[in-house]
Amino acid sequence: MTGAAVGGGLHGDAVRVLEGWRPGACGAPERSEAPEPSEAAEQERLRADYLRHLAAYPDGMWKSCADGHVTASALVVDPSRGRVLLTLHRKLRMWLQMGGHCELSDATLERAALREATEESGIEGLTLLPGGPVRLDRHPTPCAWHLDVQYAALAPAGAVEAISDESLDLRWFGYDEVASVADTSVVRLVARTRESLG
Repeated sequence: MTGAAVGGGLHGDAVRVLEGWRPGACGAPERSEAPEPSEAAEQERLRADYLRHLAAYPDGMWKSCADGHVTASALVVDPSRGRVLLTLHRKLRMWLQMGGHCELSDATLERAALREATEESGIEGLTLLPGGPVRLDRHPTPCAWHLDVQYAALAPAGAVEAISDESLDLRWFGYDEVASVADTSVVRLVARTRESLG
């Protein structure tokens, strides 16, 4: 049985999430600011592109889709200490949020993002910021284009991280330190997450 046949529920969930999502929708409405108009327009273009991809590819959630696949990630954030946890990706050698390919056991995009964040951070008890994805980001990787659906995961008090075999390093960075170690996509994710936190 193919991934599309087994994981049709995840494909349907991704479509529902993307159809209902709007830039700036994450977080409490009274605290969340709308993104800049150019950022909002780009996010809307990506949302439409992701939906077209899923309509064209029944296997568009899975690594086996060579024309690109939807992935799920989560930025682990500790708002009380003004910091985020980043992983130094073993293959890409870049500081990134936790995330990766969806698996057949993932019933929803949210669960995929939370699973990835928990596995790669070693932190139990993470909770996703309410309101759905924080933003979208499409980027090339060695396997194919990743159509990443990005969430934010709140670390519980006293969280202790543990490095996984997918990482060369795992480190907390203050919000203002991220731009000095990570690329623009991570900087934008941190900024959008901070706006959503209020």
